[in-house]
Amino acid sequence: MRILVTLLVLAVVGVGGWQLLPSQENNAATITVGTTDTVTSLDPAGAYDAGSWALFSNVFQSLLTYEPGGVSPVPDAAKSCSFAKGSLVTYTCELRDDLTFPGGGKATAEDVKFSFDRVKKINSDVGPASLFSTLKSVDAKGLTVTFHLSAPDATFPFKVATGAGSIVDHTRYPADALRTGNDVDGTGPYELTGYTKAKKVLLSPNSHYKGAVSTGSPVELRYYSDPDALEKAWKAKEVEAATRQLPPAVLAALNTSDPNQRVTEADSSETRNLYFDTRSGSPLHDADVRKAMAWLIDREQLASTVYDGTVEPLYSLVPTGITGHTTSFFDAYPDQNSEKARKLLEKAGVSIPVSFTYGYGLGSGAAADEAKELKRQLEAGGLFKVNVKGYEWTDFQKRWATGKLDAYAVGWVADYPDPDTFAAPLVGTGSTMNTGYSSKAVDNYIADSRQFADRSRGADDFRDLQQVIAEDVPVIPLWQRKEYVVTSADVGGGQYLADGNGVFRLWKLDWI
Repeated sequence: MRILVTLLVLAVVGVGGWQLLPSQENNAATITVGTTDTVTSLDPAGAYDAGSWALFSNVFQSLLTYEPGGVSPVPDAAKSCSFAKGSLVTYTCELRDDLTFPGGGKATAEDVKFSFDRVKKINSDVGPASLFSTLKSVDAKGLTVTFHLSAPDATFPFKVATGAGSIVDHTRYPADALRTGNDVDGTGPYELTGYTKAKKVLLSPNSHYKGAVSTGSPVELRYYSDPDALEKAWKAKEVEAATRQLPPAVLAALNTSDPNQRVTEADSSETRNLYFDTRSGSPLHDADVRKAMAWLIDREQLASTVYDGTVEPLYSLVPTGITGHTTSFFDAYPDQNSEKARKLLEKAGVSIPVSFTYGYGLGSGAAADEAKELKRQLEAGGLFKVNVKGYEWTDFQKRWATGKLDAYAVGWVADYPDPDTFAAPLVGTGSTMNTGYSSKAVDNYIADSRQFADRSRGADDFRDLQQVIAEDVPVIPLWQRKEYVVTSADVGGGQYLADGNGVFRLWKLDWI
């Protein structure tokens, strides 16, 4: 009897232990992730958006990457990288010697040089070439890659670690044109095994991957047209993880103690700004007209009604938690004041109401409701007439990139954890947002800040820059988002998926 009891106890312990460990069958099962951030291009030279870069960080490698919560890049495809001693204009990386492309060829320093050169040469309207504005030339010799910069740029390693620094196979990508088709040739932790535009991506762990991370479970990444569609898929259990973005009301109601799901809510440096076409001929060309708009925007109302408190009002280009954050727009425009707005319009000598077109991306979070609220706020005093138009995302992106919109709101996911990513791409001359704005003072502050390897020493430059922006108003900051990831109870790693530095860590998701 004692022996029988002992065997029964061992059996119970064995069953309990088995239930705590993932089964081999579950380990091999695909984790399905839902998002509204779609891919605009499979070619790193032709995309500068969150959805595309999320995919790039899984199927491509950059020389450097970011660890979860990290603020400084670490080697990935490179064994090491550093600036030349006493210089911020020469940056050298030693490439790993064991990187293999899907076709079987070895990744070389020539592939790295080719990848950076083609981004600059193609210079796509919707590509990331503007990130490499200080990159003069690239040399490749053996496993050594040397970047020569036109000016000191302490932020260059941060840019190398982004999707813009994705390394492609020089035998598979044209040097002077974007690649067509649905194939990807990178050395990342996943291989792309299936792609249906705007629908889904199939990813398999790359058994040949060598780098800073470890490969994870197979993943199917599904793209939904809008937050409501993503919510429907989540409730129907069509996806095991959902992120970016469920509807605000759903996010606000998420319960971290619900045993049927895992919820991660974290601070994020993602922001959303209202941009203006400042060129001659635009109805918003005069700075006084834009200042008048700044006196009418009610961020608190926007955050509480449209976003159910899942975003925080933002009063500066640089968000909370990033070096150089200020409240420059609150200081300049502390409340809603239609009388001050009217006086500015009268000073500008424009016809009242000022009529203009406001564009937004369809399916982009609560953008449609946001557009209605901004229209209501701006038209309340009879000073403006806002014509609201929604565009399919790719069309919307091309319209702002070619200067075809008077005003438009766009979310900005930080390329890297540094205030520079909220300055040069947004308000520097030739910025990605293509507002036509140019300020010698702003450009000087950006250039000065890049001379400090200790990034905290550039804080004053960014504070002064934001004072200029509050005076010129080429953009009005609206809000700063929190990061939400929700997974089913049997999927872990959601807390590492995204942390606001542009890396989408699908390899961190796993069955529990």
